Amino acid sequence: MPTPVVLVAGLHATARTAAVERLLAAHPGSLAIHHDLSQVTHGRVRRGVRDRTGVLDTAEVRLAHGCVTCTVREDLLPQLVMLAPGAALLIVDLWDSVEPRSVAEAIDCAEARETLRLTAVLTALDAAALPDDITRGERLSEVGRAAAAGDRRHLAEVLARQFEYPATLVLHGGDEDDRELSRAVLAHLAPFASVHTVESLPPVMGARVCAGELAERVDPATAQLPGDLQTDEIVTAVWRSRRPLHPARLFEAVDELVTESVRSRGRFWLANRPDELLAWDAVAGVVSVEAAGPWLAALPRAAWDLVSPARRLAADLDWHPARGDRVQHLVFTGPDLDAARFRTLLDSCLLREEEEQAGQDAWSRYDDPFAPILVKESA
Repeated sequence: MPTPVVLVAGLHATARTAAVERLLAAHPGSLAIHHDLSQVTHGRVRRGVRDRTGVLDTAEVRLAHGCVTCTVREDLLPQLVMLAPGAALLIVDLWDSVEPRSVAEAIDCAEARETLRLTAVLTALDAAALPDDITRGERLSEVGRAAAAGDRRHLAEVLARQFEYPATLVLHGGDEDDRELSRAVLAHLAPFASVHTVESLPPVMGARVCAGELAERVDPATAQLPGDLQTDEIVTAVWRSRRPLHPARLFEAVDELVTESVRSRGRFWLANRPDELLAWDAVAGVVSVEAAGPWLAALPRAAWDLVSPARRLAADLDWHPARGDRVQHLVFTGPDLDAARFRTLLDSCLLREEEEQAGQDAWSRYDDPFAPILVKESA
């Protein structure tokens, strides 16, 4: 029987440690493994293994290339496989800025399935820090939390990925007002996750968790996006349209859309790129626009059998006789966000009636300020 494995992620080390300690205490015979990546840029990682009584073993690991992927491949997975026979539960205490998705997918692989069974992915959050941290625009390197040499990620970007990917979130610390505000923030940004406290952790020894299904919750083509919501001063606004966007007008609106919201994401299409599903991802003033593959309507029917059932279901829900699954679906969250103004601004970026009637030949000749970004992302 494969040994169950739980991942505990989170930028907030105190909250993460509290969750790990709770799991160790609740499951006799469990072991926690942690890799300290503070020196990973120098090719060195400190690994520790502990149980509920304390530290059992520490070792310095030298890597050929200092990065999270190397740590997982060269040390974490072999250690988990080695420890599995003697452990009732294995708890992976992830380093601050490690995103759980890549580790979950490495563990939930065919090669390790006979030995390891991923049963839960949790992110632990400091209730006092979360509302402020999701608005912070600093890079990880500026606050001493880079997970590799050349790590250019931003703190708020990593935090968002840490709590949007898993199905279970854990709050720790702060007072009742902090916890109430954090729950409100998460209701807007991670509405499909269950939120617990460290003292009320849910069971973690159940069936295998499918990393692919977790990924489908956040991948652009299948993402479960938040809906319209207002909680006191926090506002989430959804904008949808079937009509194509004008690339230049949308590009001009980007700064206003990003700086006046804290978090936004979704999928969209440009008139001059009718076959490309584009992903919008912005947090704390930093925006990313990436090509995320073709729309299903742009593929030959025979190719539909090659995509996941979740992708086909998402396309069915969005299907339009003329546009197929092409849709503008963007969601913006921020304090006192003016939803009506956001929607008006985005509507102004759509093709006008006469532009739409001009057809695809005319659209293909539009200047596209997104082109350098998309070429760079695909390189």
